[in-house]
Amino acid sequence: MANLNLFKSFKNQIPATDRQNSEGAPAYAFTDEHALAQYAATGCFGATFYASADAQLARVLELAQVVDTEFLAKTAIYCRQAGYMKDTPALLCAVLSKREPSLMKLAFDDIIDNGRMLRNFVQIIRSGKAGRKSLGNAPKRAVQNWISKRSAEQLFGDSIGQSPSLRDVIRMVRPKPDSREREALYGYLIGKKVETALLPESIRSYEDFRAGRTTQVPHVSFQMLSNLNLSREDWRKIALAASWQTTRMNLNTFARHGVFEDAECVELIARKLRDPELIGRSHAMPYQMLVAFVNSDSHVPETIRSSLEVALEIATSNVPVMEAQTYVCPDVSGSMMSPVTGYRKTASVVRCVDVAALIAAAFIRGNPDACVLPFDDQIRAIRLNPRDTIMTNASQLAKLGGGGTNISLPLVRMNSIRAKASLVVIVSDNQSWVDSGKEGTRLMAEWATFRRRNPGARLVCLDIQPNGNTQAREREDILNVGGFSDQVFDVIRDFVQGRSHSEHWVGEIKRIALG
Repeated sequence: MANLNLFKSFKNQIPATDRQNSEGAPAYAFTDEHALAQYAATGCFGATFYASADAQLARVLELAQVVDTEFLAKTAIYCRQAGYMKDTPALLCAVLSKREPSLMKLAFDDIIDNGRMLRNFVQIIRSGKAGRKSLGNAPKRAVQNWISKRSAEQLFGDSIGQSPSLRDVIRMVRPKPDSREREALYGYLIGKKVETALLPESIRSYEDFRAGRTTQVPHVSFQMLSNLNLSREDWRKIALAASWQTTRMNLNTFARHGVFEDAECVELIARKLRDPELIGRSHAMPYQMLVAFVNSDSHVPETIRSSLEVALEIATSNVPVMEAQTYVCPDVSGSMMSPVTGYRKTASVVRCVDVAALIAAAFIRGNPDACVLPFDDQIRAIRLNPRDTIMTNASQLAKLGGGGTNISLPLVRMNSIRAKASLVVIVSDNQSWVDSGKEGTRLMAEWATFRRRNPGARLVCLDIQPNGNTQAREREDILNVGGFSDQVFDVIRDFVQGRSHSEHWVGEIKRIALG
């Protein structure tokens, strides 16, 4: 009889690993395209549990030089428009300006969509990291065109922020005004004395308010007013006029200035926070509602906090609903206790484990019969009520664990009880080491066993950290997707319903139209 160790049945073969992960355990390398997408959708250039900021930057720059320029442009658009990232898309746009200026021109407005993104782009160019030391012709024209297309009100709002400021950018690129009003606007923005009558009404009203010539609070960005000597009534007007994101980020500030002492104001702000249209328009990530909820102090009314919970439910309402059994497995190991945006001065207080818990809680909210198997180096027992809010269940899940990472453990448990399921979702930083094996990964071996019992089942590995490898090689029944915006739910739904294009997530990025 043939040696079965040498001549296994093809369907039982586990693909050999070709990479070691950050813990030195066997793993599967992503393709260059997938690795770039993973870094772009999760990397914030802050030191993570496994990689320094410098190492992340070096890897992104390396990948950005080897992938096709069209994919580079589409990845930059995806991670900005779907992943809501800031630094990485600006960096990719800067690299593209050197590699393929014509593609940068097509993609520029989809990537650089506000003043902060413009400042990021210009500063990255000036740093020399993207291959340029100055703007050069193509980027300069792109910035000039961008400024020319912005309304006066938009540019006035864009003038908030430094390093570089919009004043610095305008002085660098010198956009040509097409009217006396535009000339006055550019002059005002760079600090010149101009004819006030030529300025838009929003700027005139702001200057009148700042100089004390009027008590009418102007309709301008919150940041332009916060340092002025304002009355309680002024703060009330500012709070009511603030955008959804500004409101979410400044609840404690509003409480400190007496805004919530007005019952009508409390109700109006609560209504704003739970408005589905405003939530969608704000591009808020689900974890940002958790940030606001956790950070709100005792002076923020319960009505406001309840609205944040409602907002989170709305932001995660696109979780795919499964007709058959689903298992959701959040990683609660020690490495998941690190900040999701990395260690840096402006890092989010939300940890990777909080995001994993949010995703798991969202799944059981939409799929009440789903089973949750939290894991580190053991399965962590927990009973969750699907009728509880996502915030409540996520909070319970995030309190678990802290040990090593054994990513195959949930499948070991499912196989031991001969579980039947159509979807398994693992939310992790994907750096498993407790279960490392000699041939393939333990996750792939356990998945092969699971699939023999559940032939149509699908596995989703949702990675929320910038790593270039996985424990499950991509194929028809396996999806590797990165990110922590609500868009990952859409990718998972398309995969589960068989609507994914080739290469699953990477295929979705390739479908993006340029220009």
